[in-house]
Amino acid sequence: MNFNQYRQVIMPKSAWSRSILFLLFFFFAFTKSNAQVLEPVKWTAKIEKKAGNNAVLVFDGTIEKDWHMYSQFTPEGGPLALEIAFKNQKGNYELVGKAKEGKTRTAFNDVFGVNETFFEGKAHITQEIKIINPNLKTVDVEFDFQVCKEVCINSNKKFSIAIPSSFKMEEVPALTESKLDETKVAGIAVDTAKKATDSAKTQVVKSNIEEPISKADMPAPAPSRSLWSIFFLAFLGGFAALFTPCVFPMIPMTVSFFTKQSKSRAKGIRNAIIYGISIIAIYVILGLIVTKIFGADALNALSTDVWFNLIFFVILVIFATSFLGAFEIMLPNSWANKADQQADKGGLIGILFMALALAIVSFSCTGPIVGTLLVEAASNGGIAPIIGMLGFSLALALPFMLFAMFPGWLNSLPKSGGWLNTVKVVLGFLELALAFKFLSNADLVLQLHFLEREVFIAIWIAIFAALTLYLFGKITLPHDSPIQHISVGRLYLGLLTLIFTVYLIPGLWGAPLKLISAFPPPPQYSESPFGVGGSGHSNASADIKGLPAGAELGPHGIMVFHDYEDGLAYAKEINKPIMLDFTGYACVNCRKMENNVWSDPAVLPILKNEVVLISLYVDDKRELPKEEQFVTKAGDEIITVGDKWTDFMISKYKTNTQLLYVITDLEGNNLHDSKPTISYVGVEEYLKWLKEGIANFK
Repeated sequence: MNFNQYRQVIMPKSAWSRSILFLLFFFFAFTKSNAQVLEPVKWTAKIEKKAGNNAVLVFDGTIEKDWHMYSQFTPEGGPLALEIAFKNQKGNYELVGKAKEGKTRTAFNDVFGVNETFFEGKAHITQEIKIINPNLKTVDVEFDFQVCKEVCINSNKKFSIAIPSSFKMEEVPALTESKLDETKVAGIAVDTAKKATDSAKTQVVKSNIEEPISKADMPAPAPSRSLWSIFFLAFLGGFAALFTPCVFPMIPMTVSFFTKQSKSRAKGIRNAIIYGISIIAIYVILGLIVTKIFGADALNALSTDVWFNLIFFVILVIFATSFLGAFEIMLPNSWANKADQQADKGGLIGILFMALALAIVSFSCTGPIVGTLLVEAASNGGIAPIIGMLGFSLALALPFMLFAMFPGWLNSLPKSGGWLNTVKVVLGFLELALAFKFLSNADLVLQLHFLEREVFIAIWIAIFAALTLYLFGKITLPHDSPIQHISVGRLYLGLLTLIFTVYLIPGLWGAPLKLISAFPPPPQYSESPFGVGGSGHSNASADIKGLPAGAELGPHGIMVFHDYEDGLAYAKEINKPIMLDFTGYACVNCRKMENNVWSDPAVLPILKNEVVLISLYVDDKRELPKEEQFVTKAGDEIITVGDKWTDFMISKYKTNTQLLYVITDLEGNNLHDSKPTISYVGVEEYLKWLKEGIANFK
């Protein structure tokens, strides 16, 4: 009997087919569900011999595209920094110096209010050790790290690095405890050979020293703002500069010069175009010089430095004060005279020096705008200063070229007058408001709490209220012309600033102010981080009157549980569906969802009244009681509260990413058919998903 005959005897054809299909379906379903358990960093480790008993541990991680892994130098209060634990150090080897990292990037995170340092593309870490036990076979090291994209993963990697027999180590005496203390520096790489409770004896090995890495391995830095947006903002800045007293009167004068002095209209147009191109070249060269002096990558690091933020603040205040009329910032007159002398020679060189003369003479108006644009572009690094100057100069040069081509348009230009100074003053108020963003950055990094959210918003309210009064003619400044009435345009602009000022006021009581979310400090960096009267996020415990055991007031006053069993018991008591929120203290997108989506008027009532919210923090480092610790089937040790919720998420939902939302019934069954879980989405999609899950609850 062959196989087919045997199959037909023991199982009918239709039943056999159904079984095969079932097995195939089960296989693919299992494969698909497990494909969500991501591992964006692939590690290799080795040990290299040095002189004597010294060796170097080398760890290389390949990071998938668009992901980034946080360095050990990311400060507390931000995303999870890399932790390095040397498991079998005691009596076997000593750490020599500090751990070194390869190429990293540093950028300011406005959600957490800290400078975060991270790897992109590759992670390269080295640690020199001195082996004191000649019989040592392996060096056991453990990495705890966070890697993020739209979602974040908290990962653990264990290394057992074999020591080759060719090393031939000699027995040497160990350093005394007092000698070990001399090598301690601030950091988070710890010696776990001792008990975790012995924190005073913790060995740490953290450093800002970078290990050299080849240029081919260096990932390109990603700008914090797109180059297109920098170009557009700079173009608007150049457009604003046109309407200042130093530039606007120059348009008809310069265009008339080209049209009258040229032998033909075509030549006049050609000269005006060359003049415009010369203006662009001058400012682009300025951006190139700034990039060259500081370095494309260094600009971003400088912009997040405390001292540079303070310097930027002072510079912008000086610029603003100049625009408001206290004084004028001017380049030496000798520069303008020399440029004029060269311009008289005519020809292409003469036109170039005419453009240079314009840049020098108009500096008192354009200088503050150019300086502000360069400061903003510096925070993006790379070629951003060049792109910024290209946008600015293009807006500045276009009118000279266009009016030369169509001189009849000059008749449509408004006459010069007091309105030009009004433009200058408005720009001064805007620069003054922007200056406090840089002061806020410095305060956030130092965690001084001098310029908390309420104070920042109060300063902006005062600045824009003063601007409103100025536009309505209630305040006059130096160089203002007497006015009998205000124009319609000035009235509309005054109304716009008045509306904006009124919009800012609720921010003093915890309103999110989404229109300016990138400027003030984050909501948690305030005198009342949970909102006045407890309307915002609160860590209040179950002692608060009216809350069930285990519950707290979470973001926007939503009642939240942080233990699954407590939340499940309460959900059964009131017969409501459960929304599981797999989150993290160091999860940026979790905070963004809470600030921007949960706060939506259509979403917030649902979270407050129609579900029981259980937020499980997968990066909670609190140690579980010994009796609750265990080892998974895969061999992972579940030691902390975060480990417990991570294992729950992986075993139940086949993913290790947060943020993650799930709506379940009281037996833990998923209430969605098409989309069982959801992550970082907008308000509309999130609201639709919420309503579908609640509707399926029985």
